[in-house]
Amino acid sequence: MARQPRGGPALPLYLSEPGRAAVDFGLFVAARPLLHSLPHGDGHPVLVLPGLLADDLSTRTLRATLRRLDHRVHGWRLGRNIGPTPTCVDGMRRRLDELAERYGRPVSLVGWSLGGVFARELARATPDSVRQVITMGSPFRLTCESQTRAARVFARFAHLHVDGLSFPLESECTPLPVPATSIYSHSDGIVHWQTCLETPGPRAENIAVHASHLGLGHHPAVVYAVADRLAQPAGTWQPFRAPGVLRPVFPRPDVPVAGSPRSATAA
Repeated sequence: MARQPRGGPALPLYLSEPGRAAVDFGLFVAARPLLHSLPHGDGHPVLVLPGLLADDLSTRTLRATLRRLDHRVHGWRLGRNIGPTPTCVDGMRRRLDELAERYGRPVSLVGWSLGGVFARELARATPDSVRQVITMGSPFRLTCESQTRAARVFARFAHLHVDGLSFPLESECTPLPVPATSIYSHSDGIVHWQTCLETPGPRAENIAVHASHLGLGHHPAVVYAVADRLAQPAGTWQPFRAPGVLRPVFPRPDVPVAGSPRSATAA
């Protein structure tokens, strides 16, 4: 197995997160006239899960955009995400069951950061209710707390969590039972980008973007990638291919840490 990254993102990346996220939002505003040209969906339900300390307000821009693209988009309605509390764990499962029953169709899960970790666990627990999982800067490959600069915040609420989260968060040898897309950024200032890498497979992929962690929910490249993935007809999943004109905003994805010397040296 290749060497895992020992530390988290560089301090300059971490300190510049708010400013870079503001720039990312500015790019989204500038690109708004082009949003109508994004791939449209088939009206299937989508559940969007926020990151640590965030709530549905943080995903409002992304949800509103996807709604205009003919998706039935919903927030999680569980307030601020402070980790796997009993209310959160039970509430997410009920929310997923409710939407799957209401629409009579599997639900696509889109999770930002910790929300993506939750989305993957939901897919493992209830694969028949999940159409696909899309994560944005989600460190589901964490092996130690030093790989994220959010560890102290997460630990602050650990006494409220159900059993807590262990490391590694999930087995590197067990693929998700549904199609999975991991969107990540080398310039992520909160979690080490290597902890977000999916093991590529027939229904699993990584998409690299140039974005801050706090800006992943509204960066134009991320919004395009999410819309493209959600627009695929059920049962016809294919790997992401950026149009030629957009290829510069989608760097070539890295291979996962596990079993890859290249990923070890890239850290």
